Amino acid sequence: MNYFNYFTEIEDAFVRRRGKNLLLSPLDWALIDAWRERDIPLHIVLRAIEAVFEIFDQNPRPRSIKSLMFCREEVEAQFAEWQASRTGAASDTQTEAAAGIPVDDIRAHITDTLTQLRAVSREELEEDLLRACSRLEQLAEELSDDPETADKSLNDIEKFLEEAMLERLDKQFLKSFEKETAKQLREYKSGMEKDAYEQTFRLLLLKRLREELGIPRLGLFYL
Repeated sequence: MNYFNYFTEIEDAFVRRRGKNLLLSPLDWALIDAWRERDIPLHIVLRAIEAVFEIFDQNPRPRSIKSLMFCREEVEAQFAEWQASRTGAASDTQTEAAAGIPVDDIRAHITDTLTQLRAVSREELEEDLLRACSRLEQLAEELSDDPETADKSLNDIEKFLEEAMLERLDKQFLKSFEKETAKQLREYKSGMEKDAYEQTFRLLLLKRLREELGIPRLGLFYL
């Protein structure tokens, strides 16, 4: 699949079947991110969305489909079937997101990321931000013609910053965002597996923290 189109393809499919110009919510984006991190193939997600809307069209209900969460169970079911059918086969779900990206574009992405990180003002994260910037500077100096290696390094730095946010931010500050995230997921929690809920909660929480603090995504997927 085209890794760079993962988000937009899913959004386009949902909006097209929805029949209205309805923007995805932060929860929907977090759900897509969770599917992507679990390497659920794009074609599985798109097929599940189509299946849900076909069933809905055959049996209209008073309430319309307003969120991708309505498609979550079907995505999980079709993914489980797909995995079972591939038992013993070599996995090909790992994408080649970075392939073909010019080195100059990667370097520009790192430079832009450094600018954004240096503008973040949060005392608890000062040391971690300095370390992240130092690692990015070193990566830019040692950049080769292997974008996949650069992408791995960028994602490692991103994970380092994510852990820093969750561990070092003021507890009251963090708690307010945790409450907000739990509220957004409340109506869906009972229908979600524990692991799926926890992963979606974490992704949505981190998304809100990055937005609040001005911390960018680092991976080449976001270039």
